[in-house]
Amino acid sequence: MFHNYKIGLIALLLITSSSINAQVTVQKKDSVKTLSEVVVYANKFPTASKNIVQTIGLIADKTFINQQANTADILTNSGQVFVQKSQLGGGSPIIRGFEASRVLLMVDGIRMNSAIFRAGHLQNIITVDNMILDRVEINYGPSSTMYGSDALGGVVNLFTKNPTLNTSTSWKTNGNLIYRYANGQNENRQHVDINIANNKWAYLTSFTNSSFGDLRQGNNRSTTYADFGKRLFYITRANGVDIANDNSANVNIQKTTGYTQTDLLQKIMYKPSANVEHLLNIQLSNSSNINRYDRLTETSKDLPVYSEWYYGPQVRNMVGYKYSASALKGYFQVLTVNTNYQHLEESRISRKFKSNNKDFRIENVDIFGLNADLLHKQKSGYLHFGLESYNDIVKSTANRNNISTNTNSAITTRYSDGPTNMNYQAIYLQQTEFLDAHWVLNDGIRLNMVQLNAQFKDTSLMHFPFTEAKQSNAAFTGNLGLAYNGEDGYRLTFGLSSGFRAPNIDDLTKVFDTKTGYVVVPNKDLKPEYTYNAEVSLSKSSTAFSWGASLFYTWFKNALVADKFTWNGQSKINYQGVLSDVYATQNKAKAIVYGFNVNGRIRIMDNTDIAGTYTYTKGTYNDGSKEMPLDHIPPSYGRIGIKHGNEKWNAELFSVFNGWKRIADYNLNGEDNEIYATKDGMPSWMTLNFASYYNPRKNISVGFQIENITDLNYRYFASGISAVGRNYILSCRLSF
Repeated sequence: MFHNYKIGLIALLLITSSSINAQVTVQKKDSVKTLSEVVVYANKFPTASKNIVQTIGLIADKTFINQQANTADILTNSGQVFVQKSQLGGGSPIIRGFEASRVLLMVDGIRMNSAIFRAGHLQNIITVDNMILDRVEINYGPSSTMYGSDALGGVVNLFTKNPTLNTSTSWKTNGNLIYRYANGQNENRQHVDINIANNKWAYLTSFTNSSFGDLRQGNNRSTTYADFGKRLFYITRANGVDIANDNSANVNIQKTTGYTQTDLLQKIMYKPSANVEHLLNIQLSNSSNINRYDRLTETSKDLPVYSEWYYGPQVRNMVGYKYSASALKGYFQVLTVNTNYQHLEESRISRKFKSNNKDFRIENVDIFGLNADLLHKQKSGYLHFGLESYNDIVKSTANRNNISTNTNSAITTRYSDGPTNMNYQAIYLQQTEFLDAHWVLNDGIRLNMVQLNAQFKDTSLMHFPFTEAKQSNAAFTGNLGLAYNGEDGYRLTFGLSSGFRAPNIDDLTKVFDTKTGYVVVPNKDLKPEYTYNAEVSLSKSSTAFSWGASLFYTWFKNALVADKFTWNGQSKINYQGVLSDVYATQNKAKAIVYGFNVNGRIRIMDNTDIAGTYTYTKGTYNDGSKEMPLDHIPPSYGRIGIKHGNEKWNAELFSVFNGWKRIADYNLNGEDNEIYATKDGMPSWMTLNFASYYNPRKNISVGFQIENITDLNYRYFASGISAVGRNYILSCRLSF
């Protein structure tokens, strides 16, 4: 037992911070495992979920994971996470009212969040190929003790498959071929993965090619909102002239939403002994241009605002090397070191309707990362010590091309145009201690250190009142929680935790119009955001049934929200030819977010379960003079389904649903996108869906699904694109 360490740690935690909490929600293929059987990686090392106080959502059904259109849809269709979309090629997870740069994305233990992750809506999660994913874990609530900056609302941990060693010295080859077609978006996906191994070396190669056409939305609309979501026009260009084409004959076809993407993964494992492992991890993802559908539907004075608005090819290249060693002599028995490099590319290209000026804003980010984790194990518990360092280097460029004369001119870059970088360093401790046969203590502490250096080289276009923005922030975060695991299947947890997010380059240096007549300008005086969370949960698990409930309350300090601002003393400025209201990201006084989740499962007959989950979230902030809704707060949402399965086949009839998001609950200055909702807000909806998979032979699987059987027309809150209508999906897998 680590008494001296624990006493000092708990005292510091009570002063500076707080943890998380509750039962593990498990989505498995054939059965629901008890807590004692479930292993999760929330603490980076494999740990029995009953020994973790924090609420962890686990999605481990390989068929379910692989048979989604992209990784964002895994979260959506699980009912465990709300996801926003601005275009078909996107998906922005929201965990407990926190989104984008306030939710940390991880892949294979490596941070995906970069210094330019914005506070709005993101599509980066789709750059991880779901066809090669092994499992998804969702850490609910502030998770900065283990994961550092950005984990205010939680963490989405994505784990790709690892190579599999052979048991003998001879070489063995196996793999999978997968094809998926869906008519709702004319989706065609082809995937192949091959594993070649002996008892020391293993090579895993994966390739996926994805093609999506224009998304067809549902035709069954509410009579109250009979025209909601209809695509009435689309733009083409002929003989140097933009033409607004009438689309009234095909209003449900959301024109120009299609895109393509290719994903390549290569892993090489070398295991010279039972206790040492080397793993090289290479991931490459590249998309075509992806139209920003919501911006292409905007009108002003009955005319389209944009002829073109698209993201250029989204590139994520990653190389990682992981060294693992166990059964070490000394105080720590287990060591992992993960060093990695990422290169990210993204761009935004736009052109106003009937304008010849086409604007290009291009961002390149290089990220160098290093994690080292040590684990001490003994009968009374575990002690985890870690170090972390990430260095982000950002290059932001921009230019305007006159497509008629092919001449170029300067425009404002999206971010600071001089040398720009951001550094993250941290040291942390996490303890799990078994107080007795039933009680488990989790506590931890982390010191975060974040530096930002942004230089503004050309200030002539925006007349910046400063030429640099520098910050150096240090913060302690921590967690403290207790779990009771009863022999009768009851489980009770209580936890406190704190989260931390340092303002990044997007927060401090961005210049951008999030909608016409609304421009966001830099604010170099930002401070870090903090969350402090309290949560209690109660659950009961058995073979025949399980249920769980968790209640959380989060205090949000120095919350960053977009609000009215002045630029060189002006509340309005001319930006790209439009007189626009000036806004800036600012630290508002305080905010609160609270809510609950309930979930359950009951076995009604052999191999047949009914399962459901429901989540409610509420958030408000006070700017010192008035209280108003906090943005990114989703409506109530959930999933319920009945599933029957055996070794040969399984089938599920299920519903995914959302409650109303009334316009009075929108933040009209933030990222809630009220312009893409009805006049009353976003209506509630419920879809009916069917999924089945048949295995005629051990190495062959055939799938048939129907999404949105009733062809309902609906849209997720804050989304600028309507969801797919009735969608027939065929898939097949051949294993060899």
